[in-house]
Order: sequence, then structure tokens, then C-alpha cells
Amino acid sequence: MRVAVLRFPGSNCDQDALYALRDDIGVDADYVWHEERSLDGFDAAFLPGGFSYGDYLRCGAMASRTHVMDAVREMADAGKPVIGACNGFQVLCESGLLPGALLRNASQKFVCKFVELEPVNRDSLWTRGLSDGEVLRIPIAHGEGRYVCDDATLARLKAENRIAFRYAGDNPNGSIDAIAGVLNEKGNVLGLMPHPERATKARLGSEDGKKILLALLRAIVAQ
Repeated sequence: MRVAVLRFPGSNCDQDALYALRDDIGVDADYVWHEERSLDGFDAAFLPGGFSYGDYLRCGAMASRTHVMDAVREMADAGKPVIGACNGFQVLCESGLLPGALLRNASQKFVCKFVELEPVNRDSLWTRGLSDGEVLRIPIAHGEGRYVCDDATLARLKAENRIAFRYAGDNPNGSIDAIAGVLNEKGNVLGLMPHPERATKARLGSEDGKKILLALLRAIVAQ
């Protein structure tokens, strides 16, 4: 079992992702530079948070056009698990792998704190096994985390059960319908604004993010 942790110029949560995958769920994880053209030999991909290309143009826009993202598209088309957290979510939207876009927080301020997440689709590979009423406590750290989409896209996401997570209670960035994470049509690609890789140990303040990473492990084993 091998997971690719993508690295773009400006990524700053790549080490968090790598060590959470290696140390906390026990999978073989390796960095993959944005210029690579293949993800052969990898079973899944993690697009980490940060400020790829300094967030110039739009958050994730330049990263979405790198060579490695062609390989990520191939992986997603093959049904393999792909997760993007924070900037990774932005890259997935900019690349067309997920619908919608991430804009500046409604407060116009950078927000860094723990939030509560409510699983919406409990049948996806990312949320299967979470109990009814379970709320996850996971940190956010972003300035452009406000998820937006048009009315038709929102209706389709609801009809197709592709909203993975909503913020429970406080909506920290003003996302439409309090959306914190969305799925692609197959359900194997997850974009998530909170950082599960930063909530894998009690000493970090929460272990709830580990539940999402363990779902990634189960998906790899099931392939």
C-alpha cells in the first residue's frame, strides 16, 4: 500500500500529511514532485495544504495545471482514492476533479481553529463506519475556504449525495450550505477544507482526523 503526497512550490502541510500517513495509519507514503508525469506504483494520492505557487492567480489554479495533475486525473478515473485538504481541495476544484470553487472567507480574515464536522453522506468510502450523530473535531487554517457553487450544482450535489461534510454549528468561512467537503461522482475523490492530518493524536487536540485517514486505508485495501 503506497500513497503519493504531492508537493508543489509553496506546499507547507506536506510533511504533516506524510508523517500522519506513515506513523498514524501505517501506510507507505512518499513525496511526489509536481513535475512528475506518472503515479505508477501508488494506490492513492494526498494533495496537502499550503500556498501552492504562492496563491498567485487563484488558489490552486497554477498547481492544477502541472504535469502531476494529469496523473492524478488518471488515478481518479481508475477509481483510486484521492484526497485534497485545504489547498489540496482548491487544486481539485481548479483542476475540474471537483465542482465549485473556494473563495475568500466571508470575514475577509484568515481563520485558524478547531471546528466541528458533521458527516452528511455516510455511505461514501470516506465516511462509512461513522456512527449516526457523530461529529468530528478537526482544525482549519485558511483564508480562502468559502465553498461556492451555482444553484444547479448545489442541487446536483444534494441529489447525488455528494456533500461529504458540513460544518456543525459555526460556519467559519461562510461556505454555501455550510459545506466543508465534497465528493466526485464516483465518490473516490474527496475535497476537504479542514486538515485531518493535523488531528491524529490526542496531544494534537483531537484524534478525529485519523478516522478519515483510516477510511483511506480501508479503501486501498478494498481495491
